[in-house]
Amino acid sequence: MDMAGPRVFTLDTDDLGEDYNDTDYVYQDYSGDPTYSCYEEEQDLQSLGAAFQPVLYSLIFLLGVLGNGLMITVLLRRWRLLRITEIYLLHLALADLMLLLTFPFDVVDIVTGWVFGEFLCKLVGLMRHLNLLCGSFLLACIGFDRYLAIVHAIPSMRNRRPRAVHVTCISLWLVCLGLSVPNVVFLTVREDINDTSSLSCDHFHHNIHGHNWVLTARVFDHVSFFLPLTVMSYCYTAVVVTLCKSQKSQAKQGAMRLAVVITLVFCFCWLPYNITLLVQTLVDFKVINYTSCRPHVVLMAARDVTQGLGFSHCCLNPFLYAFVGVQFRKELNRLLRQLGCGAVCLPFFRSQGQSRPSVSDGATTISSTI
Repeated sequence: MDMAGPRVFTLDTDDLGEDYNDTDYVYQDYSGDPTYSCYEEEQDLQSLGAAFQPVLYSLIFLLGVLGNGLMITVLLRRWRLLRITEIYLLHLALADLMLLLTFPFDVVDIVTGWVFGEFLCKLVGLMRHLNLLCGSFLLACIGFDRYLAIVHAIPSMRNRRPRAVHVTCISLWLVCLGLSVPNVVFLTVREDINDTSSLSCDHFHHNIHGHNWVLTARVFDHVSFFLPLTVMSYCYTAVVVTLCKSQKSQAKQGAMRLAVVITLVFCFCWLPYNITLLVQTLVDFKVINYTSCRPHVVLMAARDVTQGLGFSHCCLNPFLYAFVGVQFRKELNRLLRQLGCGAVCLPFFRSQGQSRPSVSDGATTISSTI
């Protein structure tokens, strides 16, 4: 392509009008030549994504539904005997499971475009944002609860009652729901601007106000990552320090390792995506200007890959928080026997001679039964 003179990306929302979409970038030279879009480069990226993302999302969906489904089933079987941490785990598994239920819609959308109508467009967008927010804050609640249980064991016991935990979780769900409701207002289905033969579910409604909500939602995404990460880092650091000062044992050393792993896995899965979103926001506010199509395409590819990495966290949670506990694995073994899984499933979950360590919700001790 013949691109004479220096060119920079611009976004003219007045020209785009009601068909405005925050992913439609044009770049224009300083002399006012006709605009040129990155349509061809984006088509190559979409072709690659159409092969990569459905496989990844399907794998995450299968593993996540299996893990979180087993976790919910085991916890509900002993509903009246749930302890503090287990209540948080139940809500976390529900949030992850509802997020996973949006994946089949994403897979079909990537392959064929949006074919599910406007109602499901709004509902899926609401569920995704709600459960992403709620899942992250529940992780922070679990970290804070374990901090209270181990670092401030005796003073915190009166406040750590199941009823208070249920109220906390319900309040958290309602707050996250309120922050997610604008998706119902701005999401709508229209013809894809670059491909009129397919439909797209995006924040098209109310023109520039829809774009403003996209930017606002990114702020919520950053808060829902960095705030829980800060809480988890502080709480688990305090837990490790407290355990180091106490009498060392194999269980306590394992609990310290688990606390570190929980924080590192959360950071590893979601930090790349949040960095990519931050760069995207700087581009939208024209703090960063493109000089060619390549940076735009690379950023879009990075967003797709890092988003898949972040989503994988919801199928890791059951293994990090529940499957390491002996009591949970005993309940799971009993359930699998009743389901007839027998020799195929039990060797993987069978309890070993020594208990697996976990940061318990007991007083100042480390329990093997999460």
